[in-house]
Amino acid sequence: MMKKKQKIKVLFRHRSMEMGGVEKVLLSMLNNLNRDKFDLRLCLNLFQGELRNEIPDFVPFKTLAAGKEDFSKNPLINKFQLAARAIKLWLYRKFPFIPDHFILKNDADIEIATGYTMFSDVLNSSNKKSKKIGWFHSDITYPKLQPAVPLILKQIPQFDYFIWGSQQAKDIFSEKHPTVSLPENQVILNAIPIEELKQKASEFIPDFKTSDPVFVTVGRLHSRKGHHLLMEAHARLLKDGFPHTIFVIGDGEEKENLENQAKKLGVKDSFILLGSLLNPYPYVKNADFFIMPSESEGWPLIIADTLILQTPIISTAVGGIPEMITHEKNGYLIPYETEAIYEAMKEFMTNKMLVSEIQEHLKDSEKQFDNQIIFDTVENIITKLAEKTK
Repeated sequence: MMKKKQKIKVLFRHRSMEMGGVEKVLLSMLNNLNRDKFDLRLCLNLFQGELRNEIPDFVPFKTLAAGKEDFSKNPLINKFQLAARAIKLWLYRKFPFIPDHFILKNDADIEIATGYTMFSDVLNSSNKKSKKIGWFHSDITYPKLQPAVPLILKQIPQFDYFIWGSQQAKDIFSEKHPTVSLPENQVILNAIPIEELKQKASEFIPDFKTSDPVFVTVGRLHSRKGHHLLMEAHARLLKDGFPHTIFVIGDGEEKENLENQAKKLGVKDSFILLGSLLNPYPYVKNADFFIMPSESEGWPLIIADTLILQTPIISTAVGGIPEMITHEKNGYLIPYETEAIYEAMKEFMTNKMLVSEIQEHLKDSEKQFDNQIIFDTVENIITKLAEKTK
């Protein structure tokens, strides 16, 4: 009788499940990698975020600490809980055998750090037999990333394999840090669940309550996402006689600043903060235009999603976005500045021929995304690495 081939044990390490592109990549991998070949597991540092209940039922997962959703609403108790959580995570990072042995029972063949914030957790794992994969989605030159860069440069060569989330992320890294000894590595773009995306986009038609052009943007309310510049351009356009409404989907630390800015500019009724939505796609599909004013990005899934939903896009030419959008063909690329945002939005509202040409090119968008190639590539990397652990 033939001995049944053992599955390869794969442990993904991730911080939390806040709404974001990396979280969507993680979920797509958990949902689509071959379950006959792989024993997929997940460890979250925090059981936190809008997507925490989206983890597939068939994936066993452990959490190292509770999410803020489960903390007390009493400010004093809440502060104590946050402090206690921070100490616990510090302790686990200082003595990784504690979570590895007592919580994870870590006997994985492969451990995957889903982003640079998880590099330390994977590389310091007490499981010395596992092969380690690092996944990097960021632009290494992004200003706010710089405090972490010296450590990242030391960590990358320690991985057995390294995955870049976009060609741009790899190219900029190689240009800026040519002396860093890279492990075997590859660019793997993010997978798009096309049919699921279309189904979600058709679940309802939002009532925008306006006959003016509607722009939608989706992303965390973070300073690097450029919402403050978008609002400046928006206020100027209204003042100059170009009525329109902007719906912003997302939540984050910039919310209060943006609310204050909207009051100051008098645009709180036309620059509408909808908060975080589990299903933003009906808004994206039914808007006249989508806009992404980010200072930096990796390979943002929402741009790919919007291309498939065939909504004309204005976006800053950052990260992997120029790999998806060709200027004035299937979208409109701009630099990160208020003036450029202003001019592009005005162009979309006044140049019907340009918008019509972009919409025509968007009809072929699905052809540029082949998910199975992506999953097959990741599976091959994992399988080859696992063979080296034998």
